[in-house]
Amino acid sequence: MQKLSEVMTRGKYVVAQVTAEHQLKKRLSEMGMVRGKVLTVITQNIHANGVMIHFQGQRLALSDSIASCIEVLSVNELAEQELKPLSQLNLKQSCLVAKIGGKKELKRRLMDMGLTQNTLVTLVNTAPLGDPLEILLRGYKLTLRRSEAELIMVREISI
Repeated sequence: MQKLSEVMTRGKYVVAQVTAEHQLKKRLSEMGMVRGKVLTVITQNIHANGVMIHFQGQRLALSDSIASCIEVLSVNELAEQELKPLSQLNLKQSCLVAKIGGKKELKRRLMDMGLTQNTLVTLVNTAPLGDPLEILLRGYKLTLRRSEAELIMVREISI
């Protein structure tokens, strides 16, 4: 993990944590800058001038002081990790969705439920016999069959 103000390469990053005073943290969360969101760095922080990012369809200029409050993980570094099925995660483990396999209808249904590429997912609970699995994504809980979870390939992250 590194602070957004320390990022030296352009590309996609996942927000790992926002560490700021209460008022600034609240303002950033109202904008959608919360754990698990993906942002794109357009210009680096050269000479402490701030960072230009693309976030949720908008370009934002962040000052050096605000950028230093946001900790990020590089999606490119995560891409080097091997993929594993969502069904093989440990409890409370977080991951990013890499790809969804299976039939066209199932893919569409899973994507309609919010499981898209680079979405942060956390395995919350499993049933006593291991089927179904309860996951947390985009602020809500979703229950999947183990057979469906095996078709979702993910990359583990530690946030």
